[in-house]
Amino acid sequence: MSRDLLLEIGTEDLPARYVRPLADALSEGIGGGLEKRGITFAATRVFATPRRIAVRVEQVAEHQPDQTLERLGPALTVALKDGQPTPAGLGFARSCGVDFAELGEQDGKLHFVRTAPGRDTTELLPEIFADTLKQMDTLVPKRMRWGDGEATFVRPVQWLLCLFGHDVIDIEHFGLGAGRRTYGHRFHAPDAIELQQPGDYEDALRAARVWADFDSRKAEIREQVEREASRLGGTARISDDLLEEVAALVEWPVAITGRMEDRFMQLPPEVIVSTVEINQRYFTVFTDAGYRELLPNFITLANIESKDPAQVVAGNERVVRPRLSDALFFWEQDLKQPLEAYGIKLADVTFQKALGSIADKVARIRKLAEHVARQTDADVDLAERTAALCKNDLVTRMVFEFPELQGLMGGYYAARSGEPAAVGAAIAEHYLPTQHGTPIPSTPEGRCVALADKLDTLTGIFAIGQKPSASKDPFALRRAALGVLRICLEAELPLDLRDLLETALMQQPAGTRDDAMLRELLDFAIERLRAHLVGEVVDGRAISAEMFESVAALGVTRPLEFVQRLHAVHAFVEDPAAARLAGANKRIRNILRQAGGDGSGAVDPDRFEDAAERKLHADLLALEARAAETADFRSRLTQLAELADPVDAFFDAVMVNAEDPAVRHNRLALLGQLDRLCRSVVDLSQLPG
Repeated sequence: MSRDLLLEIGTEDLPARYVRPLADALSEGIGGGLEKRGITFAATRVFATPRRIAVRVEQVAEHQPDQTLERLGPALTVALKDGQPTPAGLGFARSCGVDFAELGEQDGKLHFVRTAPGRDTTELLPEIFADTLKQMDTLVPKRMRWGDGEATFVRPVQWLLCLFGHDVIDIEHFGLGAGRRTYGHRFHAPDAIELQQPGDYEDALRAARVWADFDSRKAEIREQVEREASRLGGTARISDDLLEEVAALVEWPVAITGRMEDRFMQLPPEVIVSTVEINQRYFTVFTDAGYRELLPNFITLANIESKDPAQVVAGNERVVRPRLSDALFFWEQDLKQPLEAYGIKLADVTFQKALGSIADKVARIRKLAEHVARQTDADVDLAERTAALCKNDLVTRMVFEFPELQGLMGGYYAARSGEPAAVGAAIAEHYLPTQHGTPIPSTPEGRCVALADKLDTLTGIFAIGQKPSASKDPFALRRAALGVLRICLEAELPLDLRDLLETALMQQPAGTRDDAMLRELLDFAIERLRAHLVGEVVDGRAISAEMFESVAALGVTRPLEFVQRLHAVHAFVEDPAAARLAGANKRIRNILRQAGGDGSGAVDPDRFEDAAERKLHADLLALEARAAETADFRSRLTQLAELADPVDAFFDAVMVNAEDPAVRHNRLALLGQLDRLCRSVVDLSQLPG
């Protein structure tokens, strides 16, 4: 027999960021607790609003199956001495709650086994709920205590509901006993609702103006916002984060539209978006899906069906007006002087105590950006000018108030100051990429300054000994390293990481700047490249760790070249000859290692004694000549596959460790020549084979 289970925790309004995580934790805790005790069920359903988190578990078994408790104790040699139980044996028996004579033996150890009848689910639910609450506590660093009780939660708990089929489960917590009572919308339907069974929950709350299912409420909000935007002739900008947060703020969503005064529309759209979305949790509206032109409207979600919607609209407009007025004031004040004039203030802003001010950092960025520009298609003068101005907006009023707009505001202020359009665009995007999935800078100058900025931070913080730990990365150095790699790869820049890191490291004013530090930085960057590339699917197959190692073993430090070689070996391993050649190369490396050398001597064809070694040598020379004529790594590996048969024939016919030392050394030199060719594109010995 089975029944549905419903458990709800009713609270004062929860912080939006905790609504879904707490509901998921409740579901996982109850479901996991049932599974742990062997109680079967069909599925779980999560509900979450600002005033409640709940889970409905379908078809929960009414009884726990019989439980078998089994334990292995100490070895018999320890548990018995001269046929009598030792303290260790007696202690194990006491821990099992039985006499020593009742214990058995298994695999040379004391063995205890007992079968106990299963308990009723109703009896187990209180302890499952208590365990779940302990697990949920870890989600909230600061919890509240209220009234005279000692129990804590993220917000005071107002009611508990726990129904197992038609029966109320006797659960007590937070100074409350569970019942069958829940509550609807605070204003539309404040009276208590008596539920008869778990299946009534969602419909009963919907009738009381509570949309309990989080995901469908979220979908409803999106639909309402899009409908309002369409009515305005535009497209709403709906980010996943904002939609998730708004869904956690309302129980009964009602979309309403407000208007911003025309005077605010002179502000850059990012300023308005930041003010309206981040501070007010409103949705902005643009003329099209490309978000090119902002409309003077916003859409917000009321948590009530008002009898006078105009008053609700006016209230929201009244709230957003002073924030936009402040932003307009900052904009107008910042424009009273050109962007270049703000640079003098950077000397008073510390970047890092040991590494100097932001002005010092800008000086380093300028030199490094120029160094990068000379190796790419960027305009050196424009890159240097971008670097000189890229941090000036940090001391403007707008960025002080809206730090998330750094860079973007610099681009706008550069344009208003008469700087070249390329400089403004490069300043605006020099922080890119900011995280996984965001684009790299679109302009050559922007890429140069972005690389310089990230490389300076990376090398400086490493030099002073503050590299990331396993759990902490306060300077986002992993993100900086990945950003450098992505720019090199996605813009197809043939830059050398060793050169870039060394140039940046030598500019640092403090810390360790030796070869060991450079090696550590390179290793750190290669590890980020590994995380970025291993597992990537190319032509329907994932790049493996062995493929990555086959390139990394060669010490390739140009990211673009690294990926070109990696894609070449990714295609090569599909050739049946690849595994044979990889296996042969492993054998060759072992032979050379055992011989105490690397086979670097010259090959003397006159010392060949067998046709197989003559054939292999001739094929090697021909292949080396062909390889010198092509820079395409995939073609070179394809050609290399032709050696599989000659190599197999060589090992079948030739004894490398010949008695004649001259013959032996000549054959080792031939293997050394083959080994070097096998590592001319990738290290084949790293591949399976």
